[in-house]
Amino acid sequence: MTKKLQNIVLVDDNETTSFLNNRLLNRLAIADQVRTFTRAEEAFEFLWGNGRQPSEASDHLPELVFVDLKMPGMDGFEFLKHYDSLPPEVKSRTVMAVLTTSMHAADTARVSQFKDVEYLTKPLTEEKMQKLLAKRFSAS
Repeated sequence: MTKKLQNIVLVDDNETTSFLNNRLLNRLAIADQVRTFTRAEEAFEFLWGNGRQPSEASDHLPELVFVDLKMPGMDGFEFLKHYDSLPPEVKSRTVMAVLTTSMHAADTARVSQFKDVEYLTKPLTEEKMQKLLAKRFSAS
């Protein structure tokens, strides 16, 4: 049995993709709140501030963050790099998952350099979501 999550964050510059993912997550009723960001810089700042001091939202950090790899400005790789530099006690509160159309070996290899980051290909489906929840959020 998986627990219901409080917060999930979607970071994707494609608003249609975010809308569809948000709709799926709401239909599955697996989180109290789903927040979307179209810019990775904005999402990171909102979630973790400058990386050394928690942002005002730190009491409501998401249990799960989905980030796209290919975005203008800060891309998903840069987002993961910043996330990876956070203190372990901060990172331990959030499961990071890449959600991308890329199945390119170079991209999967780059993502695999980041410890404990899940790699999912678009589209997000109920099956993929259930597998992720079972793997990372199941009650022991």
